Amino acid sequence: MRRTGITAAIASAPLALTLFAPAADAAPPPPPDADTAARHLAALTVAAEGSGDGYDRDKFPHWIDQGDNCNTREVVLKRDGSGVTTGPDCYPVSGTWTSPYDGATWTDPSDLDIDHMVPLAEAWRSGASSWTTAQREAFANDLSSSQLWAVTDNVNQAKGDKDPAEWTPPLASFRCMYARSWIDVKYRYNLTVDPAEKSALSNLLATC
Repeated sequence: MRRTGITAAIASAPLALTLFAPAADAAPPPPPDADTAARHLAALTVAAEGSGDGYDRDKFPHWIDQGDNCNTREVVLKRDGSGVTTGPDCYPVSGTWTSPYDGATWTDPSDLDIDHMVPLAEAWRSGASSWTTAQREAFANDLSSSQLWAVTDNVNQAKGDKDPAEWTPPLASFRCMYARSWIDVKYRYNLTVDPAEKSALSNLLATC
């Protein structure tokens, strides 16, 4: 599995602030291209969505410590922002973030949620109910795939735990990437797709 490291700090600013300079198109590690995504989609097990009985977000421990006083949320904020400076506790004190779901730009990290591309409840209904807590923790804090995105908070709340048959990003130009990322996460974790979800994903890949 390909793993991409966190963008490193390149300078130290006064007052114990650290400056991070991510690439211009800061984002999670990219998913496979559309052709590969289509093959992976075809390989996924199609099954009716399972029950949500027993689901609890606490069964997917997050945000966990990632070292250097940073938790997973803070790592994503540093990775996906531009000109991000952090305090000694790793929380961003300045920076700019552009939400890929709606194209909105923010300067206050409190306006951003870290979205699980495949929501935790959706994963539970697609096979994660049988995982160990350690497996669910790894899924909820996965920095090695396109699972975690810094996005506008109310857009993320509108998404909730819906799959692509029920919700797609408002920004049409991102829907190809959305489908590729969703498929990649489901493929990596051997999660199932329901028929409507698979059809919606196939239609989204056609926009690529």
